[in-house]
Amino acid sequence: MRNVLKTTALTATAAGLALTLAACSSGSSDSGASADPDKALVVAASPTPHAQILKFVQDNLAAKAGLKLDVKEVSDYVTPNTSVQDGSADANYFQHQPYLDDFNQKNGTDIVSVEAVHLEPLGVYSKKVKSVAELKDGAQVAVPSDATNEGRALKLLADNGVITLKDGAGTTATVQDVTGNPKNLKFKELEAAQLPRALDDVDAAVINGNYALGANLKPATDALVLEKAEGNPYANILAVKKGHENDPRVQKLAELLHSDEVKKYIDDNFQGAVIPAF
Repeated sequence: MRNVLKTTALTATAAGLALTLAACSSGSSDSGASADPDKALVVAASPTPHAQILKFVQDNLAAKAGLKLDVKEVSDYVTPNTSVQDGSADANYFQHQPYLDDFNQKNGTDIVSVEAVHLEPLGVYSKKVKSVAELKDGAQVAVPSDATNEGRALKLLADNGVITLKDGAGTTATVQDVTGNPKNLKFKELEAAQLPRALDDVDAAVINGNYALGANLKPATDALVLEKAEGNPYANILAVKKGHENDPRVQKLAELLHSDEVKKYIDDNFQGAVIPAF
């Protein structure tokens, strides 16, 4: 898939989640300035680690700050943004800025970042080899099919000498930008959530950190190679529809997500698989 969105792949489950979000909406169609500060802030989030972090805030910090949180777990990469755009969620927490930029461009949405919260290093995983050097000629490697994460995955492979990319290929690089492929790797493009399940069928897969964690993979020890945190632009963000950045509830959540308590929670519970971006 070349585009960020895989709208035709929205399953009944994803549609059901969207309906659930709509049913539980806190009225986010109002502007941020007029939002009722006493209503729960509905946040759509990937289960791991985003919803875990939000539930830590909900259970330990929100009440003292006067914030009511309603965390909705969503497993795909489409529903959180469409829900924020249509007002059935007030905010989302699941994506990085390059993905959001691409999503907005392709879909005419106007979702904006409030702040960066954490980084999940992308990694190469395999059940068949113990290093990328062991990949055999013609090996099949699965990569995320959405535009920005595919480019990110290919860059990780290039940075580790597995392939070479065309000069100037950036975050939206595709397999067509591969100029050197000495092992004649065959790339299988899959929706990011499907990558952990594909490990039995491919020689290796480049998996987003949250999906690796959700599949009980430990990025710090199980990944053959892992993205470096230094200078990494892929920090995951708290995002809202443009104009809602100053919603008092959003501002409270943003402050709590950058608290010392959340930093300690991330450091203690994810041990390098998730890294605070503040």
